[in-house]
Amino acid sequence: MKVIILSPEKQLYEAEVDRVVVPGEMGQFEVLENHAPIISTLVKGLVSCFGAENYTIEIQSGFIECVNNTINICVEL
Repeated sequence: MKVIILSPEKQLYEAEVDRVVVPGEMGQFEVLENHAPIISTLVKGLVSCFGAENYTIEIQSGFIECVNNTINICVEL
């Protein structure tokens, strides 16, 4: 899957990953390959991407969109 993490200022991260864990408004959830299309708001917490290299970033808020194995995450730091 491809993940792109953006802030209002710049692109923070882009990579091919196996899974992504995010802090959803109703609790933490994980996105895996072939996940159903989803749009969700995010709350303060950690966004973690796991693949060839792992990446974690702390956010204040944001939203996630997952469609066709592409994950776009827009965040406020």
